[in-house]
Amino acid sequence: MLRTGILNPQLNSLLSRIRHTNTLVIADRGFPFWPQIETVDISLVDDLPTVLNVLQAIAANFVIGKAWMAAEFKEHNTTELVEKFERILPPVVFEPHIDFKRRVPGAIGLVRSAGTAPYSNVILESA
Repeated sequence: MLRTGILNPQLNSLLSRIRHTNTLVIADRGFPFWPQIETVDISLVDDLPTVLNVLQAIAANFVIGKAWMAAEFKEHNTTELVEKFERILPPVVFEPHIDFKRRVPGAIGLVRSAGTAPYSNVILESA
């Protein structure tokens, strides 16, 4: 029985199949469903967990080479929240939300959180 780290078996399975340069999407509760991408939905109630919570849990054992977020994230959220993401991530490529969404179909999987912070979705590339 797992006692530490990621305890969700579906999420563990997804993470173990990500290889060098593969990408993973961590999305908020409102992010569109992508039927062609394996989705692990760990939402419970509003903001439990948030995208940041999921990112913090995954970052402990996931070597992040690159990260992308929507530029709108910085416009619609507090500086404090933006800084929390930037402390965990390598330098983030901020791009228009429409361009961000164009990257999604190439991902190995998507983790849906219950985050409510606007545009808090992130795409991680494995180093």
